[in-house]
Amino acid sequence: MLDTLAAIEQYRQHEVDGTVTERWLNYLVSAEERVVNLERVSTLRELNEANPVLDYVERTLRILDGLRVSYWLRDIVEETLCWAETAKGGTARQRVRWQEDGINLFVHNEGSAALYERAVGQEGERERLVALLIRTHGLLGQFLRGEVPFAEHLPLADVVAEGTLSPEELKSTLLVLNRCIIEAVSPQLWQQVRDELSVLVHAIAYGEQPQGLDVQSRILRLRTGSEARGENTLERLQELSEAARIGQVFQRLEQHTFWYVEAALQDFSLEEFCKVFTLIARLVPAEVKHISFERLMNSLYYDYKGVKKINLYKKRMIEKYLSHWSWEALHAGEPPADSPHLQYELVTEPHIADTVFFNFQFSAAAEKLIEFCVEAEKSPLYEKAVLMLYDLFGLRRDAYDRFHNEENYLATMNQSVDYKRLLLRYVTGKTVLDIGPGGGVMLDLLEQEMPDLRAIGIDISENVIEALERRRRMEGHRWEVMKGDALALKETIEQGSVDTILFSSILHELYSYIPLHGRKFNLDTVAAALMSACDVLPAGGRIIIRDGIMTEPTVQQRRLTFLEPDGMAALERYARDFQGRSIRYDVLDEQTVQLPVNDAMEFLYTYTWGEEAYVHEVQEQFGYLTPTGYREFIESTLGEQVRIVHLEAFLQQGYTEALEHRVRITDEWELPVPFPDSTCIIVLEKV
Repeated sequence: MLDTLAAIEQYRQHEVDGTVTERWLNYLVSAEERVVNLERVSTLRELNEANPVLDYVERTLRILDGLRVSYWLRDIVEETLCWAETAKGGTARQRVRWQEDGINLFVHNEGSAALYERAVGQEGERERLVALLIRTHGLLGQFLRGEVPFAEHLPLADVVAEGTLSPEELKSTLLVLNRCIIEAVSPQLWQQVRDELSVLVHAIAYGEQPQGLDVQSRILRLRTGSEARGENTLERLQELSEAARIGQVFQRLEQHTFWYVEAALQDFSLEEFCKVFTLIARLVPAEVKHISFERLMNSLYYDYKGVKKINLYKKRMIEKYLSHWSWEALHAGEPPADSPHLQYELVTEPHIADTVFFNFQFSAAAEKLIEFCVEAEKSPLYEKAVLMLYDLFGLRRDAYDRFHNEENYLATMNQSVDYKRLLLRYVTGKTVLDIGPGGGVMLDLLEQEMPDLRAIGIDISENVIEALERRRRMEGHRWEVMKGDALALKETIEQGSVDTILFSSILHELYSYIPLHGRKFNLDTVAAALMSACDVLPAGGRIIIRDGIMTEPTVQQRRLTFLEPDGMAALERYARDFQGRSIRYDVLDEQTVQLPVNDAMEFLYTYTWGEEAYVHEVQEQFGYLTPTGYREFIESTLGEQVRIVHLEAFLQQGYTEALEHRVRITDEWELPVPFPDSTCIIVLEKV
C-alpha cells in the first residue's frame, strides 16, 4: 500500500492523537470550506456530510496503487497527487494568510504548487518536477473541456528540453497521472477521453502542435454539456457569427483560462453564453490571466427534494437581464443597462491581480423573494410567490412554469399515451398544431403513426419549450416546437397554415390559470382559446378537444370512505385550498363523507396525483362543463362557424386503478357505484 494511503487510513481510523504529521494531509483534513465542482455532486448535502476533496484524493491514490508502474514513476505521481488539491484545504485563518502571501487559492493547481514549494523547497530536481506536475495538474482534462489554452502545457516540454525526462518518460508520467485524476472523477469519463488525451500527451512530449486549437473548437468544447442536453452548438454558432462576432471575442481571450464555465453556464443558451464572454472580453484588465465562474456556479444551485438542481428562479431572472443586452452596445464597450434587482460583477481579490471573478448579484429583496419561492414550493403559496417574483422582474405573469417539478410532470403526462392515441382518428390535413404539448407524447404519436404530417407543438412555458427542444435534438425527432400564446394564435400562426388543432388536456389549464377580465376559473378564457384556434383554421379544418368533463345529472350525491388514515385531512386541506369553486361535504364518520358527485370527483382527480403534485393540481379544475353544457357552450361561442362532428365522454381507467386501494365510492344509500366519466373527446369542424 502507498504510504499516503496508509496515512489517510490511519487518520480515518482515528489512530492518531489528534495530530496529523503529514502536512498535505493536515491541509486537507482541516478544510473549513467545501471547494468542489458542483458538476461532480448529486446533492449539496454531500458537502456537509463528508470531506469531498479528501475523498477524491484518496480515490486518485487508490487508482495509482492498483497500477503496475515503476517505483520511480509511482513515487513521482504519488507525491503529485497527495499535494495537488491542497489549495482547497486549510482552515479559514490559514487561507486568509495564504492569500495575503500572494498564493492564488482560486486557481487550485497554481495554489497547490505554491504550497508544495513552500513546504519542501525547490532545490532538488525531483522537487522541481513534482511542483511542475502539480502546477499543470488537471490541465489536460481542462484543455479537452476548452477551459485552458494549449500554451499552459508548454512548461512540460521544458522537462524534455532540459534532459530531466525523456519524451517517453514524460508520456508515461502524464498518462499515469491523468488516468488517476480523471478516473477518480468517473471511470466512464476516462474511457471516453483516454485516446484523445494520449494524442495530446504525445504532442507535448515531442513538442508538436495538436489539432483543434482554433476558436470554434474551443467554443464547442466549452459547450459539450449543453450539446449533450440537446443544443445544436455548431449550427447555432454559425447563426450567431455575424451579430455576436464571437470569433473576435475569443481571439482576445485566447490565452486566458476559464474556470467552472461549463458548470455555471451550460444551462444557458449559446446566445447568453456569448453575451457574457463579449462583456468580459471588453472589461477584463490586461494583467488578468484567469477568469473564474466559480461564484456564479455556487450561487446557481440548490437542493430540491434532496437532489441538486439549478435554481430556475435565478436562471429566469438572469435570462431576462441578458435579453436587454444588445450586441451593438456590448461590442462598443458600453455597459449593459442597470437593473434595480440584478447586476453583473467582474471583480478581483486583494493580492491576486491575475484572476477576475464573474458573477450575477441579486438585490437583497430579490434574494429573499427567491428564498421564499424555494420554501413555497411545498405549499399552495407557490403560485403567489412565483407571480411576485415575476412582477419584480417584469416577466410573464402566469403560473405555467412548474420549475423543478416540470420533468416529473411531463413524464407523468406522457403515460396517458393510449388515451391520446384516440385523437389520431379525427386528425385531418397535412399540418397539426398541438397546443400545450407537455412532454411531447402527442407529437411522438403523430410522428410515428402519421409520418407524412407536419407536427408542431406550441406552448407559452419557457420550461416546456426548452425541455422539448432538448429532447427533439437528442432523439432526432422531426416535429417542431415554438413559443406562442393559445389565446392569440394569429400572432404566431399564419391563417390557413394548419389543418388540425389539438387541445389535449390543456383547456382546463387555460380555464384555471389564465386570468381573463381579472378572473381565473373563467369560461371566457376557454372561449378565447377556441375562437383563437378557429381564426387560423381553413374551412374543413378541425379542432380536437380532449379534456376533463363533469358528469350529469349534477345533483347526484356520492359517499367517499377513505381507506388511508390521512384521507379526511387531505379532503379538508383541498376544500380549504381549492379556488375553483366551493367544495362542501358532510362528515358521516371519521373516514366517510357525502358530497355532490362532481365535487367528489374534482377532489379525487387531485388526490390521485399524490403529495408531490398537490401544490400544482390544487390550482386546476379538471371538469368544468357537462357534455350537454359543453355542446351549448360551443354553439354559443362559435355559432355557425363550426359543426360538432363527434362528442363522447368516458372514464379514464387510470383513476380507478390509482384510487381503488385509497378510497371506496358509493351512492348515498351505500351501494357501490363506478366512477363517473372523467374525460371527453369533442371534434369540431370549421364550416
